[in-house]
Amino acid sequence: MAPSCAGPEAGTYSAASANCPQPCGTSRRFAAEQIKYATAFLQWLGERSTTLASCGQIDVDAWWAENSEHGRNCLRAFLNWAMQSRHCRRSLSIPAMKATRRAALSEDERLDALGRLLTAPDIPGNLRVAGVIVLLYAQPLTRIVRLTVDDVVHDGEAVLLRLGEPASPFPEPAASLLLDYIADRDHMNTATNQASPWLFPGRRAGQPFRPDHLSALLNEIGVPVAAARGAAIRQQLLEMPAPVVADALGYHDKTTTRLLTETGGTWSRYAAGNHTRSPAGWTPRGPADS
Repeated sequence: MAPSCAGPEAGTYSAASANCPQPCGTSRRFAAEQIKYATAFLQWLGERSTTLASCGQIDVDAWWAENSEHGRNCLRAFLNWAMQSRHCRRSLSIPAMKATRRAALSEDERLDALGRLLTAPDIPGNLRVAGVIVLLYAQPLTRIVRLTVDDVVHDGEAVLLRLGEPASPFPEPAASLLLDYIADRDHMNTATNQASPWLFPGRRAGQPFRPDHLSALLNEIGVPVAAARGAAIRQQLLEMPAPVVADALGYHDKTTTRLLTETGGTWSRYAAGNHTRSPAGWTPRGPADS
C-alpha cells in the first residue's frame, strides 16, 4: 500500500490519490518523501496558526522560500491533490518546477573520466565497471543494475556485453577490468549471494545494486551519470548511424533520431577537442599485445 498521511482538514492523501502510479523501487522512496513533506507542511501551517483549509498564497510562497527544490517538488503533488479535492483554496498558485539539466560532458571530459576509471585501483571495482559502461555505452543505471553475468559473453579473445542486438564489443583494457571484476564481485560473501546472477549484486541477498545509490557513488568519484550518458550517446552517433546505435545499445530508434536531429543532423558543433585521442593513462591493446 502506498504511504499516506491524514489530518482533520486534509482527509487521506496517498500517491494513488495524487494520481501517481503505485510506487515501486525508486518511485516508492519518492512517494515516501512526498508524504514526509506533506506532513511537514501541515505541521508548519499549524505552527503559523493556519490550517490547510485557510492556507493562503502568502503561506505557500513563504514555505517555497524556506525549502529546497527537492522539498518543493515533493510537496507539489500534495498541494495539487488538496486543491482538486477542495481541501484548500483552488485559487492557490504553485510555482512552476525548475528544469535543471546539466550539459553533457565534452569529449575530453568523457575520455579523462574513462581513463581515470581504467587506471585507478583505489576506486571500488563495481564503480569502475559501472562508470565505464555509462561512459562507453550511455546506459541508464536502471538498466545497468539489471545486467547479469550471463550478459557478458567471453567469445575466445573477444568480450561482448549484451545491451541490445547484436551484443556490443567491450574493448581493452575495459574488457580485462570487467572480467577481473566478475571474478571478485562485491557482496558475494553471504551464503545466499554466492550464486547471485547480478553483475552488480546489492547488499541485500538476491537483489541488485540500487540505481539511486549507484548514481550517488558515481557522482562522488566524478562521473555525473546524466552528463556522462549524454556525451557517450552523441559520440556513438558520431561513429554509427542512429538506427544502428539504437539497436546496439537498446535505445528506441526515435530517441537516437531525435538526438541526431537536435544537433542539425551531425555532431559538427560538438565540444572542442580531439575526438580520436585515447583516455589519459592507457593505450588500447593492439594485435601485437595479444
